[in-house]
Amino acid sequence: MSTGLLRSDHGTTVITDRVVTKIASRAVAEMEQAHGTGRSILGVRLGRARRARVRATLDGSMAVARVEISVEYPTSILAVTRQARERIRDQIQSLTGLTVRHVDIDVTALEPPEPRRVARVR
Repeated sequence: MSTGLLRSDHGTTVITDRVVTKIASRAVAEMEQAHGTGRSILGVRLGRARRARVRATLDGSMAVARVEISVEYPTSILAVTRQARERIRDQIQSLTGLTVRHVDIDVTALEPPEPRRVARVR
């Protein structure tokens, strides 16, 4: 486990990589066209996608995140990953005060869009 240290006149705040992992995972969960990754065995998907897989490394006041997501097809992977990277960076920086040096995103699957519920009119 790595930790981030933020020093101020009031003392030192210790932030663990687990906190940054949860923040990044939540940032992706709030997006419409990016989702977490599901489990698979030998390339066969098991169930629906879960939360994004995130690994965070902290060094002092610097953070690096590696994120695995799936993207809804047929959206632009470049646009979705750019939005996810900005959202993750903004959330981590605003909630923890850490400087995010890099967010590495791996797109592991293209998912069909979530079915939209349509109200029936009688």
